[in-house]
Amino acid sequence: MDPEFSLEVFFDRNFTSPATRMLQNYGINSILYQRGIYPPESFTRVQKYGLTLLVTSDEKLKDYLNPVIAQIKEWLYNMTVKKLVVVIKDIDTNEVLERWQFDVEGDKEALKDSKPREKSAKEINNEISAVIRQITASVTFLPLLEGACAFDLLVYTDKDLEVPSKWGEDGPQFITNSEEVRLRSFTTSIHKVDAMVAFKK
Repeated sequence: MDPEFSLEVFFDRNFTSPATRMLQNYGINSILYQRGIYPPESFTRVQKYGLTLLVTSDEKLKDYLNPVIAQIKEWLYNMTVKKLVVVIKDIDTNEVLERWQFDVEGDKEALKDSKPREKSAKEINNEISAVIRQITASVTFLPLLEGACAFDLLVYTDKDLEVPSKWGEDGPQFITNSEEVRLRSFTTSIHKVDAMVAFKK
C-alpha cells in the first residue's frame, strides 16, 4: 500500500532566497526518508551542502511535491509564507505522531529596497547543512514509527493570499501531550528560519 499524502493550508492574519527554498525541498525529502514514510529504495542520493542527501525517485510523490515546492518558492520570494509544517500521521487512526515546523521570518524592507543583508553562500550552506544533519540524527531520539504513516504539508500564509483551488484549509494539527526539540536556525540575505520537531511522548 502506498503511503497517503494530502495538502492543506492554514491561514493566519499575520504573515521567504534560493537557500531557503532548497531547505524546504531537501528538508521535506530528508524527513520522509529518515522517518521511513517511503521505502529507502524510492530515494536517490545527491550531493548538496557538503552532504549526501536523499531525494525521492517515486514518480507519484514527485508529481505531488514538484508543483507544491514551486508554489512555495514563489511565496517565499514574495514573503507571504510564515511557516511550513510537515505532519506525520498514523494512516489507520489518523493520529498526529510528529510535527516538523519551520518558522520563516522575512525581511520585507530588504526586498523592497533591494538591500538584503550581506551573507556569503558558504555561510548559508553551512547553516542549512547543520539543520539537515540534525534531521538525519533525529532517529536517535524520536520514537519508532510503528505501522503505516502518511504525511500532510501545512503552509501558513497571509490570510488573504490566493491559493491553488486544489489546496484545502485545515487546522494546525497539534500533538496532545507532546515533547519538543528545537533544531538549529539559519539565516540568508533576506530570511531567518527556525526549525523544531514535536512528537508524541
